[in-house]
Amino acid sequence: MERAVITGATSMIGISLIKAMLNDSEMKRIYAVIKPGTEKRNRIPEDRRIICVECDTKEYGQLSSKIDDKCDVFYHLAWPRTATYQESYEDMLIKSLNIQTVLEAVKTAADLKCRMFIGAGSQSEYGVQDVQRFSPDTPCRPVRVDGILHLAAGEMASILAKSLGMNCVWMRIFSVYGIYDRSNSMIMTTIRKLIKGERCAFTPAEQKWDYLFEDDIGRAFYLVGKKVCGSHIYCVGKGEAIPLKDYIYTISDVIACGGG
Repeated sequence: MERAVITGATSMIGISLIKAMLNDSEMKRIYAVIKPGTEKRNRIPEDRRIICVECDTKEYGQLSSKIDDKCDVFYHLAWPRTATYQESYEDMLIKSLNIQTVLEAVKTAADLKCRMFIGAGSQSEYGVQDVQRFSPDTPCRPVRVDGILHLAAGEMASILAKSLGMNCVWMRIFSVYGIYDRSNSMIMTTIRKLIKGERCAFTPAEQKWDYLFEDDIGRAFYLVGKKVCGSHIYCVGKGEAIPLKDYIYTISDVIACGGG
């Protein structure tokens, strides 16, 4: 892997992936695809090997015309968000556009002569299941729109990539945290309130989560592009889910000990 394209390059996984690539002396070019005028551009490290390419997700069909190069791997991390728990008619229509974005990214990868397309899926593809450990072979039973769309996008990406002569790897991300996390996420909100000495209120928080730090997920994506052959589905996490309240207690203990 000498030349790679990354959509969603300013996301927390995108930045971590770029950092992992920069540690590889064989990397010659990284095309970081970013939203036009994004205020997050300053997250991109300064390195001569990085070329920022401005392109809105709605224009991925023209992305190959902005990159005059033959690339090896195409990482698709961009997934435009809508209100997470809204599933009205209008929200469903907006979210469904993500499938088109994924397919346009696959086509662009083929146009750039990439050998592999790597997409970002999620744990929501599995739905709510009482299992000890998820695997690529665990049946997918999504119950929310996001999960249904991620599952459909991954399967369609695999079919299209195969027809275009590319391998496709779909990475089902479980839970991620890090310095570039959303400011309103549970972890970031808890940290901010505890540092300020504010009261935090939670549900019993007995649901189990599998959190992984952003740099670990970024390195996992990097290694797939660097080492993996063929088409696969991978679950990306620590592999051990624990009650959410245990994470909350850990955050509280760290801040109480001066880690904030």
